[in-house]
Amino acid sequence: MLIARLIAEATSLETRLDAASETLASAGMPVAEASMLDFCGDVLQIALPHGDTKRVAATLQEHFGECDMLVVDHAIEIPRLFVSDMDSTMIGQECIDELADFAGIKDKVADITERAMRGELEFETALRERVGLLEGLGERAIDNCLAERITPVAGARALVQTLASKGCRSVLVTGGFHHFADRIGQQLGFERVVGNRLAVHAGVLTGKLAGPISDASTKLATLEEERGTLGEGARVLATGDGANDIPMIEAADYGIAYRAKPKAREAANGRISSENLTVILKLFGIPESEWVQG
Repeated sequence: MLIARLIAEATSLETRLDAASETLASAGMPVAEASMLDFCGDVLQIALPHGDTKRVAATLQEHFGECDMLVVDHAIEIPRLFVSDMDSTMIGQECIDELADFAGIKDKVADITERAMRGELEFETALRERVGLLEGLGERAIDNCLAERITPVAGARALVQTLASKGCRSVLVTGGFHHFADRIGQQLGFERVVGNRLAVHAGVLTGKLAGPISDASTKLATLEEERGTLGEGARVLATGDGANDIPMIEAADYGIAYRAKPKAREAANGRISSENLTVILKLFGIPESEWVQG
């Protein structure tokens, strides 16, 4: 059984659903049932006896446009574990790019960041190159950057806090830096933070990293480590937007690409095009009356 949920506007819904159903049926994936969720009025749930998740997602996007959706091969449950990327996922910025702006080199650093996120550059090499460009920047610039430039994505705290109220543990794992992630994680309600550490001497960034690299393999290892502490059958949610999020997105039961680069979108069984992360709560069928705000 395949279950697909998507946020659907009422306008011409029946027409688009009929067209999507015909396309799926002609591809050997007939729709068994389609209805709106009782407590999330704009969430359409489609059940198919069988099918391919990626083909179903592509068909739904073709007929419904850039909608928010989740397509899985089991009944959708609220996850017991949530593992998320930070930059451009839980916050709206790339911390290293904003920090580089204080050193007057944002354009140069941002270009490397973009290429690494698209999977065009090896992550560790790109990271070390960008960190090296920050050599000599005062550590105080990090506090200024956090205060002036870094903002959570809309709905980020509500997502984490609501999942926590349902018994879900949340872990923030990033290729970014503890200088930022520790405070952002605390602000949003994450229970654990994993990331890289910037080396500092006498209050100045040395252009080096302290300790092991946090990369795609770290994100996957963290997810698997945390999953191992749960009971058998517990569902896992992972969110991210770039190439180094792909392993954990693929390993999760619900791998959701948030406004992501093409490679991450292709790897995911869920995709979010909306800015507000509370759409994930809708896709899990959690009514707005149960969202934890503030």
